[in-house]
Amino acid sequence: MHSVPELLKESFRADLHCHSSFSDGSMSPKELIDLAIASGLQGLSITDHDTIDAYNTAVPYAKEKGFLLGTGVELSCEYKKKSVHILAYNFSLEDQGLIQYCQRQQQKRVKRNLEILEKLKRLRIILTEEELIQECPGASSIGRPHIAALMMRKGHVRSLQEAFQLYIGDGACCFVRGENFPVKEALSIVAAAGGKTFLAHPHLYSDAGFVKEIVSLGFDGLECFYGKFSYRYEKLWLKIAKESSLLISGGSDFHGSVKPHLSLGCSYVDQGVFSSIFTS
Repeated sequence: MHSVPELLKESFRADLHCHSSFSDGSMSPKELIDLAIASGLQGLSITDHDTIDAYNTAVPYAKEKGFLLGTGVELSCEYKKKSVHILAYNFSLEDQGLIQYCQRQQQKRVKRNLEILEKLKRLRIILTEEELIQECPGASSIGRPHIAALMMRKGHVRSLQEAFQLYIGDGACCFVRGENFPVKEALSIVAAAGGKTFLAHPHLYSDAGFVKEIVSLGFDGLECFYGKFSYRYEKLWLKIAKESSLLISGGSDFHGSVKPHLSLGCSYVDQGVFSSIFTS
């Protein structure tokens, strides 16, 4: 765990929060694994948004490399009209309930994307669904980052940040709220697939009481280590996890060139935490 002084001497490091080109990351699953090895990591979990398709490639490649890979996914959900992201780990990749759930999530994403494109069209920013698909070949989960990238490539904005700030970010003129599934439904689906559920990046919620309320719904753990946060920011989440008898997790939220300030492995967990998550 990246900022706890007494653990800095540990040789085992695993990043349990990163994204591949199957969602909104810039690297393929193979490239992610290669980078993890080059970065001195011993374990990884690819947590793409609402899709587990990266594992079709990642599992055999990790075996070939002799690298520890735990199954993961980041699910977009909702609780009391607030967006909540769930990190799910150690589930069966063959579970039909989870596969179908992800497929339903993608259908909602497609609907949202089309609504955003229609709003942009009214401002004479013309982007087609075909162009959007071509912008991210092979991606299973297409969303706002891809729309922003297409806007930039076609010269409508100068940066991804500008696209979000002026047009498609939360509250902007072309923003469309996603229709996410309830948290409890996701918890049930993951549990049936044999997996464990963690509340992702709790720092995004301004109220620690709200975090406690959410995890009480039946989460297995809390993401206590994230990005480049210092230990003093993480102590609160560690305290809540301990008080609630929750497992802990952590990772960088690496997206490659999409979020260049976050390097793979800048936040990580040790072998004990990795084992507590990826064992039955």
